[in-house]
Amino acid sequence: MGVEIRAYRLVWLAAMGAALMGQGCATDPARVADPRDPLEPYNRAVYRFNTEIDKAILRPVAVAYQKITPEPVDRGITNFFDNIADVTSVANNILQFKMSRAGSDVGRIFINTTVGVLGFIDVATNVGLPSYKEDFGQTLGYWGLESGAYFVLPLLGPSSIRDTLGWAGDIVTDPLFSLREDRVHWGLVGLRVVDERADLLTAVDIVEDASIDPYSFVRDAYLQRRLSRVYDGNPPAEEGRDDFWSEVDFGNGPAPGGARP
Repeated sequence: MGVEIRAYRLVWLAAMGAALMGQGCATDPARVADPRDPLEPYNRAVYRFNTEIDKAILRPVAVAYQKITPEPVDRGITNFFDNIADVTSVANNILQFKMSRAGSDVGRIFINTTVGVLGFIDVATNVGLPSYKEDFGQTLGYWGLESGAYFVLPLLGPSSIRDTLGWAGDIVTDPLFSLREDRVHWGLVGLRVVDERADLLTAVDIVEDASIDPYSFVRDAYLQRRLSRVYDGNPPAEEGRDDFWSEVDFGNGPAPGGARP
């Protein structure tokens, strides 16, 4: 644990330093402020920092991973980490008193871990058990805690004040967190990050190429998607704002990137 704490401290110090250095020139004074994003100067600086890290390290590694990994193996690795994420989903469905969903998640874990060979094969979906992927940010939202300000986390990406608090709960219930062997723990964490980034290669490239302001696009998409997930796909209409995700069904699918919302 001492190694993990030191690593987290170094990452956060480096990221926060880069964000603060870029904060002064982060926004255009003529831009209309979004009330959901009062921390926009900071957020844009961290977004730029994350983007540069992604271009320099994560994307090249993800491209290489995708090229050398056979598609069935890639899909199996994604399924393996999805199976692990179902453990967190069980806890959050119970906390939200969604017992039928919790039962579905338990069934998924049992079937995929046994018949599906530790989750590498998604047998549960094929037998009719949907994946819900509830997290603690959604649980806090279910019990009435507002999203709060949009907040970009160094290295981790889009979030909100509520979802950042929820992220701590997600870590505690993540089975990987309980692994005491540092090399195994960080090896699996690194593999999950690379696998999730590889799955998003096309989507991220489209956003970067098609958006005039990728930061605003990502922010709006994230906030509307999280609102939809908190309300199980049926969010209340936001006055004066079209619902970007109204035609998308998030009922059973996992969140893109798994990261953490």
